[in-house]
Amino acid sequence: MHDALDEKLVAYQIKHKLTSKGKLAAILYITRVAKEKGLPLDPSVLITDSRGQVQGLGKSAVQSILAEYNIVRILAEEGGRTSRGSLGSMQDYADFLNELNHHGIADMSYIEQWWIERIKDFFSSQPFNLRYDTSKSLRAIIRDLMEQAYKRQKENPGTMYAGAVLQHLVGAKLTLALPEAEIVSNGSAVADQVSGRDGDFHVGEVIIHVTTSPGEALMRKCKRNLESGYRPMIITTYASMPAAEALANIQEIGGRIDILEAEQFIATNVYEISKFKPDFRKVTIERLLVEYNKIIEKVESDLSLKISMG
Repeated sequence: MHDALDEKLVAYQIKHKLTSKGKLAAILYITRVAKEKGLPLDPSVLITDSRGQVQGLGKSAVQSILAEYNIVRILAEEGGRTSRGSLGSMQDYADFLNELNHHGIADMSYIEQWWIERIKDFFSSQPFNLRYDTSKSLRAIIRDLMEQAYKRQKENPGTMYAGAVLQHLVGAKLTLALPEAEIVSNGSAVADQVSGRDGDFHVGEVIIHVTTSPGEALMRKCKRNLESGYRPMIITTYASMPAAEALANIQEIGGRIDILEAEQFIATNVYEISKFKPDFRKVTIERLLVEYNKIIEKVESDLSLKISMG
């Protein structure tokens, strides 16, 4: 039904290179103005009296629109505010909407949703950022990173960013801590049942399961690990620890498996590898991220899972 409109929107975005945060913010705002005022839209209503900015465009206006779509991340601190040189492109977009209206295909609700999806694409294409702050504990730094993954996951239902980030952080940590061992990482979307894996990582007699949402199926798998003579270990988030321990007790394996908090599991090794020396700690975290990003490049198709350090 919207094939012709999709085609024109895609062509317009490509032609005008509308992929940066500032441009997307401005386009979204003008789309909302057209949606509320109706078409055809007079481009002159978009310009302030001083003729230097788009009328009403700013961070709060853009974030208010995003909030309606449950997007809480800041798109542009400057809110897409334009300069005199870019006002022409904003007026051009108004003309584009008027042309769509002339052809009877300007469904403004659909167009706004279309740009929202492009903004989601923009957010998803950005790497996560580990904010290294010496005033915070390593656990807090790692937890902040996981919160970023959960936020992105909430904004993109159906994609398990948090689980993928946690799995590969553990893989990178094991690689650093055990340089002589062969640590095999798999794509986060590859189920154990499909790949024939007993868990996410196999180190000696230990089978490691990394999860943000421990469930009964995982506990049954741990039971099978025990029956096969292995020592299962579950690494999960702080918030999921109580659920994992309760489920293990229900399955009567609570005293036979180790359930560890992921943030502490990673932070402890960073301290040990850096020999508890502050000067080496940042270097160790940088090494951890290098290994993590190598894993992402090797086993994941979504490179937005990468982590930068700021």
